[in-house]
Amino acid sequence: MRIHNLYVDEDGETHFRDIEIEWKNQERVGRNSETFPASGISFWETPGDYDYEWHPAPRRQYIINLDAGVSIQASDGETRIIEAGEVILVEDTHGKGHFSKALNGKLRHSIFVPID
Repeated sequence: MRIHNLYVDEDGETHFRDIEIEWKNQERVGRNSETFPASGISFWETPGDYDYEWHPAPRRQYIINLDAGVSIQASDGETRIIEAGEVILVEDTHGKGHFSKALNGKLRHSIFVPID
């Protein structure tokens, strides 16, 4: 299972990379990974006209898109579409940040899971 990761380098530039989640256990009902730490959960509804200019993430957190995607641009110029059902770990809490924008005017529901 792959998740997107947005991180900042020592020069303050943000970049994307992929993180492959490793399966640790095989159960009758499926496979699962190790348990990762988290400090809460919040539910979001983001309007279809969402267009959030350059900003760093407020905290390290996973964002899980439920029913629509989002376009995110890193400061190095790479843009990724994070679709419904995909997960991103944002870790660019300082530096130049990222730019995010709604896709196709769609309302988006998502889950934010802080890890700090």
